[in-house]
Amino acid sequence: MAYSGKEKYIGIMSGTSLDGVDVVLCEIDAQSCELVYEISYPMPVELKDEIIAMIDGETTLEQVGATDHRLGLLFAEAVAALLEASQYDAGEIRAIGSHGQTLWHAPQGEYPFTMQLGDPSIVTARTGIPVVADFRRKDMALGGQGAPFAPAFHKFIFGNIKERLAVVNIGGMANITLLGEKLIGYDTGPGNVLMDAWIGQHQNTPYDKDGAWARSGRVDYKLLDAMMADAYFAKPYPKSTGREKFNLGWVESVQRSAFSAQREALHSNANNNSSLFTLHSSLPPEDVQRTLLELTALSISNEVLKSGSDVAILCGGGAKNGFLVERLKALMPGVEVGIAKHADQIEAMCFAWLAYKRLHKEPVNLKDVTGASDNTLLGGIYE
Repeated sequence: MAYSGKEKYIGIMSGTSLDGVDVVLCEIDAQSCELVYEISYPMPVELKDEIIAMIDGETTLEQVGATDHRLGLLFAEAVAALLEASQYDAGEIRAIGSHGQTLWHAPQGEYPFTMQLGDPSIVTARTGIPVVADFRRKDMALGGQGAPFAPAFHKFIFGNIKERLAVVNIGGMANITLLGEKLIGYDTGPGNVLMDAWIGQHQNTPYDKDGAWARSGRVDYKLLDAMMADAYFAKPYPKSTGREKFNLGWVESVQRSAFSAQREALHSNANNNSSLFTLHSSLPPEDVQRTLLELTALSISNEVLKSGSDVAILCGGGAKNGFLVERLKALMPGVEVGIAKHADQIEAMCFAWLAYKRLHKEPVNLKDVTGASDNTLLGGIYE
């Protein structure tokens, strides 16, 4: 099939929040990426729980392989649901850009690697559409962090704005893009991941809608200071992080060090078989939730203020958290804070655009963001 002018691509994004699969249909050419249709496809609770257990605990090669297969099936189902709802035919789609579900991201060390699951061969076999996937490892092979990739897309869609601009994507992790003479982008730290995990542990709900539970608590500044003292926040860019770093085990570790005396008193009376999070009984859980929200707001606002930006555009699921947005505005009184159009779909749109770039054999301008030795073609093509 010959293609000319705008081409249709599908983007699939399943982020560290594990709150569902975002699927978008976009029309793309050299100047624009326009959202045509979007759905959020649910992730089965048992699959989400299994992925979190694999990340937070021990796993086997069999579990990794089975989860890779199950996610491939899930992504194919999500694409089918999008096509049915939008009434487009698979033959009209040039390709699918699939990010995959990150299981582990380790850009440091002797053997850096990143692992995204969701077998693209299954996706293309089930949908009949070519798939571009495995975007991050080529950048890491060239010495880069393999993340974040959103800054290149942010420059493509927001590059015409003249003010000193910061684009902040608040997904499971939060990342910032600074648009200027040099493209800069990096992960600022946790976005929604700690808040989602904490409310899931204590309220059995996947997220804190509009920050309502956090609003009911108070910031514990001793805990907040201990969290902000983590070396990641002072580390210079390029840098990236994930759930393997910022998780409930990290919260427990920081609280243990911040409240060591109180912890020892509690521990002396605790049953040896008590839950990992029993020690948090010393601090009301809503106060921990409020402190985790403040951690996200403070770690983001510090970087925006450091950049000297006049405008901050928010996107990602965190942009829908009214209390978080309120705190960001309060912490950055001299910065105009706005929410992007299609804020919750921009990451999925990014991977539709990256698929376009790969099929057109265009390197992606990311070396200044990730620290790679060169810009390169990203993603493997599965036909």
